[in-house]
Amino acid sequence: MKSGSNARAFARTALLGLGFRPFFLCGAGFSVVAVSLWLWMTRFDGYPLGIAVMLPVTWHAHEMIYGYAIAVVAGFLLTSVRNWTGVPTVHGITLALLVSLWALARMTPFVPFPMALHVMGMLDIGFDIALCAAVLYPIVKAGQPRHLGIWLHLVLLTLGNAFFYLGLLNLLDGGVQVGLYTGLYGVISLMLVVARRVLPMFIERGVGYPVTLANRSWVDISSVVLMLVFVIAEVFLLQSGVAAVCAGALFVLHALRLAGWHTAGIWKKPLLWILYLAYGWITLGFAMTVGSHVFGTSPKLAIHAFAYGGIGLMTLGMMARVTLAHTGRDIARPPAVLQWSFAALLAGSLARIVLPMIAPHSYPTWITGAQVLWLLGFVAFLTVYTPMLVGPRLDGRVDQ
Repeated sequence: MKSGSNARAFARTALLGLGFRPFFLCGAGFSVVAVSLWLWMTRFDGYPLGIAVMLPVTWHAHEMIYGYAIAVVAGFLLTSVRNWTGVPTVHGITLALLVSLWALARMTPFVPFPMALHVMGMLDIGFDIALCAAVLYPIVKAGQPRHLGIWLHLVLLTLGNAFFYLGLLNLLDGGVQVGLYTGLYGVISLMLVVARRVLPMFIERGVGYPVTLANRSWVDISSVVLMLVFVIAEVFLLQSGVAAVCAGALFVLHALRLAGWHTAGIWKKPLLWILYLAYGWITLGFAMTVGSHVFGTSPKLAIHAFAYGGIGLMTLGMMARVTLAHTGRDIARPPAVLQWSFAALLAGSLARIVLPMIAPHSYPTWITGAQVLWLLGFVAFLTVYTPMLVGPRLDGRVDQ
């Protein structure tokens, strides 16, 4: 009887009430650990991985996409889908098991045993499949197929992760690269779709004065179609010409969308300008992709415009906003530390993407600076947001 009571008490803890709580906390915490290790590997030649066949750069790329980014995606979708459908998403012990799958996959590379890579792959893909099921269930139960487009992004990420492990196990030629780029562009595509849904609304409601932003249906449709063609051409068919044309068109479309969403009031609201600038980095990433194909500039700059500038700023901004909204706090009065956290990450994106073009001879210095600024931004975030994520709502309501 006592064991059953303990289990029920465990399931009722605030941390396991809704998906954003454990996944934002674990995702942000893991990003600090992962970037600290990456700093050690790049600056001090450390090599703590137990899986000898996974190079440090491969681990870094995979874990920032399929470790960090997917955790934030999981927390966001398990929270938002409940709001969209009115159907409860996983919580309590079920949510704890889902988080555990994710966490165990992150730990396995540091355990030196012969089948570690196989175990990591099974845990990681198992988590992806479980997340797909957890997001699909409320969509189907509520009879709202309009959300299936977002769910299909999770399916794409699951396939990309499977390609990655098949490549590492020498079962699929080129699988590692296909998996990493599928993951990167899958996350970017998902963020663009979600941003189209929520960012105009955030801006219109958040600037403090009446404003109606410009949204064009032809931009919405063509940007989705072009993104699909771009991913197929860039990742699977290796058609650089087609990919460059698509990337150029995507840059124009998203720049047009950003212009339609601009209003001066966003620059007074950190929770708005961080998301707006994140979208801007993604848009710039398409232009830099054209440059890498046409002018031979380093593709790493485009990748980090998407990853550091786009995914980094977007995920931090969304975690900050969603946490305030779903813990009963006033999103109009965010913690003051957020401005410094956002500024650190913005400065880091400039150090990682812009400064290497201006002074390439100091490239190692810029990389180290970007890593340190990422750590400062996320440590500041965790310092203030950890109590919010683990504690009860201020208004006394229960998440589930």
